[in-house]
Amino acid sequence: MAGSAWRSMLSQAAGVLKRPSLSSASFSRQMQTITLIPGDGIGPEISSAVVKIFEATKVPVRWEERNVTAIQGPGGRWMIPPDAKESMDRSKIGLKGPLKTPIAAGHPSMNLLLRKTFDLYANVRPCVSIEGYKTPYTDVNLVTIRENTEGEYSGIEHVIVDGVVQSIKLITEEASRRIAEYAFEYARNNQRNSVTAVHKANIMRMSDGLFLKKCREVAEHYKDIKFTEMYLDTVCLNMVQDPSQFDVLVMPNLYGDILSDLCAGLIGGLGVTPSGNIGANGVAIFESVHGTAPDIAGMDLANPTALLLSAVMMLRHMGLHEHAQKIQTACFDTIRDKQVLTKDLGGNSKCSEFTAEICHRIQDLD
Repeated sequence: MAGSAWRSMLSQAAGVLKRPSLSSASFSRQMQTITLIPGDGIGPEISSAVVKIFEATKVPVRWEERNVTAIQGPGGRWMIPPDAKESMDRSKIGLKGPLKTPIAAGHPSMNLLLRKTFDLYANVRPCVSIEGYKTPYTDVNLVTIRENTEGEYSGIEHVIVDGVVQSIKLITEEASRRIAEYAFEYARNNQRNSVTAVHKANIMRMSDGLFLKKCREVAEHYKDIKFTEMYLDTVCLNMVQDPSQFDVLVMPNLYGDILSDLCAGLIGGLGVTPSGNIGANGVAIFESVHGTAPDIAGMDLANPTALLLSAVMMLRHMGLHEHAQKIQTACFDTIRDKQVLTKDLGGNSKCSEFTAEICHRIQDLD
């Protein structure tokens, strides 16, 4: 069941991740450039693994590698390097490894800066149980959709007086309506039955109240989709008791950050969870959402599965379904057979050995 669920899920995850100006069919007929952001720590290793697997699959793409670090532009405004922005503006498609998040370093999170730069308003994370990878849950099959541009992550903070800091949670009507519409369209396009709005409007009556109001209004136009609303704490409680009761969940930024990681834990962790960020102007960046793991960087021990499955989402988004299916099948067969697995997956193999095994299985599929 899990294998077929994943095939359906990753195919569905791409179902509403389409560029408005160019059909996915036209993507598949031409060589496409992808902006590759290897990231920090283990990022270059797992990015290299994905590139090798793409080469084995003969995916018709070329990579344009860019490094992303925060720089200050005119007026002290933080921005990504111009060559990285220009590459993304051209390609419209990016694949990103993990980026280190500075703690009190004076500049914003690079992940947050990328989201704001390209208006990546929707984070989509499918969470489905993987056949052969044992966890306490065997029937997880849900999608979290997170508003990606505002909320507590708006980056609006200031000191009121010494010892007192205020952080502003920004919720707008436009962003709330946009993410709600995306969630319902996603459900309708992918034969999903329900959408749950996750909130704390009982406490934050104005901010979460506005978010919930927009979800309710949008739901009125999707009578074929069951709509429910639930407090964040109640969702967390019910999720760990029985995740099968959930289908598509939509929520503001901070709640999505927390809940999507919780859901990833149900299927084995961030190391096996794909993620896609969808923008309003045809831009999409697919990424691994785990950390940079500096303690094992350069040691050939990293697990590339999360970035690889995110790349599978990316290929489906581009209309390269056959290539995506080959890679996905080879990856899941490798995990199910349990012979060549990295340490975090329960084995003792190196990243390069795991990558080579997937490449061999892809060649066997030809």
